[in-house]
Amino acid sequence: MTIMSTESEAAGSTPTGPPMSGRNKEKAHALGLTSATGLVIGSIVGTGVFTMPAVLAGAGTMGIAVLAVIAVGAMLLAVLFGQLTKRVPNSDGGLYAYSRHEFGDFAGYLVGWCYWVQSWAGNAAIVSSWVFYVDALFGWGHNTGMENWFIAMVGLWVPAIINLVGVRQMAWFQNVTVVLKFLPLLFVGVIGWFFVTSANFGPFNATGGSLYSGIGIAAGVALFSFIGVEAAAITAKRVKDPRRNVMRASVVGTALSALLYVLVTAVVMGLVSHHTLVGTGSPFVNAFDTMFPHNAWAGKFIAAIAVISGIGALNGWTLIVTETSRAIAQDDLFPRPFAWSDRKGTAWFGILVGTALPSLLMLWSYNTKAGLTVFTYLVDLTVVTVAIPYFMSAIAQLTFLVSRRRRVNGWALARDLMVAGISVLFSMWVTFASGYQVVYQALVVILVGLILYAFLNARRERLGETAEPTDLPPEQAAPELVEPALAAPQTNGGQA
Repeated sequence: MTIMSTESEAAGSTPTGPPMSGRNKEKAHALGLTSATGLVIGSIVGTGVFTMPAVLAGAGTMGIAVLAVIAVGAMLLAVLFGQLTKRVPNSDGGLYAYSRHEFGDFAGYLVGWCYWVQSWAGNAAIVSSWVFYVDALFGWGHNTGMENWFIAMVGLWVPAIINLVGVRQMAWFQNVTVVLKFLPLLFVGVIGWFFVTSANFGPFNATGGSLYSGIGIAAGVALFSFIGVEAAAITAKRVKDPRRNVMRASVVGTALSALLYVLVTAVVMGLVSHHTLVGTGSPFVNAFDTMFPHNAWAGKFIAAIAVISGIGALNGWTLIVTETSRAIAQDDLFPRPFAWSDRKGTAWFGILVGTALPSLLMLWSYNTKAGLTVFTYLVDLTVVTVAIPYFMSAIAQLTFLVSRRRRVNGWALARDLMVAGISVLFSMWVTFASGYQVVYQALVVILVGLILYAFLNARRERLGETAEPTDLPPEQAAPELVEPALAAPQTNGGQA
């Protein structure tokens, strides 16, 4: 299946760094099409889907329509990332590599920084939702913040250990968890319609405010639930034949996830009363209790599926966090320890730091917020910081299409311009809909990253890895500082 027409600028496989031996190369490219598709599905369908109906219910049934629109945008992004991976000679690092190829080191670093931050912050959001279902599974209804934090540590560090073991083991674990969570969710999305009560659906706009405010609430969590569409692109170095399989895995994985999302969200809204739905952190437990009212195992079963789903998502995202920082560090645009790898090619330092940071973020969150507010806060921050890399990737492709380098014409050019153009507008809309407070917080994250870049760029100049700017000599840069006695004599209207 070939959806894009943009031709590669360089033949052959994607170069991804220094030459490797045959055995190491086999270890590096450990993700075939099935595993890459599983990584996409596993990264998209985490525990967010198990909390999403409750958050969308706060907006009203309009949330279902907003989710469908976001799904279309995510599909276009999947096509976009496939096109870019096929075209960019070195696509190691995905979104970071696209921007660096088109706009240079600074743009690449900015995108890589934003994506790396949202990746580990997103893991914090996933694990905050995961904790709800661990509590539901074991009947822990009134945990303190520190008790929930210790539960979250299990969710963060078990996937980290699996990734430290190696990519092959990570891929195997990912495929197993995808099957274990996808089939039960599909069961709910299909069979659940036989138990739906129309009175359970809340108003179209449940915010009590404007339609715009409702769309903003729904758009944030909907986009967050689709973050992961780029998983195959980010891990292109680990994917076999990435020029073909990144596109296929991204499109198929996103399409299946989108279908599942719309089905199960609508069903849960019809199974659980609106009043109950907006006040719960584990809506699928309520949904299963409605479908099987006299079976105590039903709620426990879906809670167990959510726990498995969360571990699977965190497993994939731990790899994505690591691969993002490794690719940037290998280009010397990030602290070098993030590129340190063991004999299996695992960037162990990136795994440890990428897990420690969300651990600290969760410690702060559980001591300042509670319940769904932890999840929604982390979702909002993640959405804006990922919208920037999406936007930069879209304009990177747009730049290519309107340049003289392009190799597509006619209807194919019009189609590719539509994909890139809608992706640009989609990324801008998501940022705009997130609200000024979240955008402000994301700006602070960017500014912190720029401070780090100043030191990294100075080091690269010292090592001769990038050209140093040529400054003016002091006497030309500040002539007003030259001693008056050395200045040229002045005349007074030609008189002596």
